[in-house]
Amino acid sequence: MAETNEPVGRLPTFADVEAAAKRLATIVTRTPVLESQIVNELLGCRILIKAECLQRTGSFKVRGAYNKIAQIPDEIRKRGVVAYSSGNHAQGVARAAKLLGIPARIVMPADAPKVKMDNTRRDGAIVVPYERKNANRVAISEGLVAETGGTMVPPYNDPDIMAGQGTLGLEFAEQVKAMGTQLDMLLGPCSGGGMIGGCALAFRGLSPETQIYCVEPEGYDDMARSLKAGSRVELTTSPGSICDGLLVEAPGTITFEVLKTHLAGGFVVSDAMVEKAVKLAFDEYKAVIEPSGAIGLAAIMAEPETFKGRTIGIIATGGNVDADAFSRMIR
Repeated sequence: MAETNEPVGRLPTFADVEAAAKRLATIVTRTPVLESQIVNELLGCRILIKAECLQRTGSFKVRGAYNKIAQIPDEIRKRGVVAYSSGNHAQGVARAAKLLGIPARIVMPADAPKVKMDNTRRDGAIVVPYERKNANRVAISEGLVAETGGTMVPPYNDPDIMAGQGTLGLEFAEQVKAMGTQLDMLLGPCSGGGMIGGCALAFRGLSPETQIYCVEPEGYDDMARSLKAGSRVELTTSPGSICDGLLVEAPGTITFEVLKTHLAGGFVVSDAMVEKAVKLAFDEYKAVIEPSGAIGLAAIMAEPETFKGRTIGIIATGGNVDADAFSRMIR
């Protein structure tokens, strides 16, 4: 584990999130908020789930991808875009590029869930596979940018990406207010921090009393450790996890600058508890949520006393999970 000190770029603002919401108004689905009285009683708190598993492409990622790509000047946009992703960002970029009529090349790990790779190709993107253990996805992507003259669309460490992802936070805060309540806490999955960072900006603007926490899988708690250290910490081991969308070793430079002042802390959850959360979501909410998206619910299941009596918002970020893996978990 090592601290990193890389330069920081432009930081996104609440105004950027509001502008992104206007840009995405006719593009994204306003996903519902789910609640189960059975689960509330079981865990001793009120839980409201923002179901981004029902978003276009099955995850929130299309929000940031479209917001970023739509702002690329026309003369540059026609050269296409390049991205790297384990799956959900890949699908978001592929769909956004398809909607805007431009080519996309996506660097994906060879062991990415088949459903995510198939969906990326279905939207017309060219998938460039690589091996996680012996190849650098960023270097491969930068090579493609140099070759094509296209624009890199990073998964999280970008102000336009963060602002686009933050639009789900705007929606969530508005929906909770319309329900006549307010969130005491908001829990969201965290890889590089783009989504939870964007949502933090949205909630600071609309619901500043809400405490915001990131949730990470065991072995990939780089954000939680960075928050405690007060600077970005890079993990030096990669144990693996079923939360394939959260396997990042260090927070982004831009995302950490936002999150170090907006997050109240972080929770770390085991794969075993995440599997239980996937099953509970299916049984009681009738929702198909992938492991990375179920980790917020898993955090409550792991430490129910921490959340007792409170109203908790959870962001279920995606529902792209292979059928065989999902059927095993719900059994």
